[in-house]
Amino acid sequence: MKQRFEVILAGSGGQGLVLSGILLGEAAILEGKNVVQTQSYGIASRGGFSQAEVIIDREEIIFQQVQSPDVVLVLTREAMEKYSLLAASVPVFYDTTLLDRQAGENFYGFPFTAMASELGHAGTANMIALGVISALTGLVKPENLAKAIDRRFSAEAARRNREALWLGVGMAGKERDNGGI
Repeated sequence: MKQRFEVILAGSGGQGLVLSGILLGEAAILEGKNVVQTQSYGIASRGGFSQAEVIIDREEIIFQQVQSPDVVLVLTREAMEKYSLLAASVPVFYDTTLLDRQAGENFYGFPFTAMASELGHAGTANMIALGVISALTGLVKPENLAKAIDRRFSAEAARRNREALWLGVGMAGKERDNGGI
């Protein structure tokens, strides 16, 4: 099993990408791994470009920026334009609700936002994406993401976010069964 993962989560402010990076890092810490999480965003808190980077490693992390991503999540057209070339070598997960279907073997499209809306909680698309990514890549165990969610949110918000997480894990299982990643 891979020991080090470098992850980019990119989209726009308000999509919960920074929170997703924090939760991913907290889940990795629960697994005894070292983590570095950084974030950058435009001057607009909602709608401007937003990005979180997470490095997870069993060893000490010296350089604290992603140099060679292993996984990328893009949730906007701007993020897709910036990171689509990486799909030649790494999995790029994207939201088919917000972006056109992408051609190429390393593009993995899922209707994150549509599924979150069906749950009645459009703001949980990021949790569905985390469920899919963790289940398909092994970055962290989904159970540890659920624990990180429980630690971060009030009871009702934690329940909603866990529901979204497990929906994503289920979507990943279907993808695997269909010969995906």
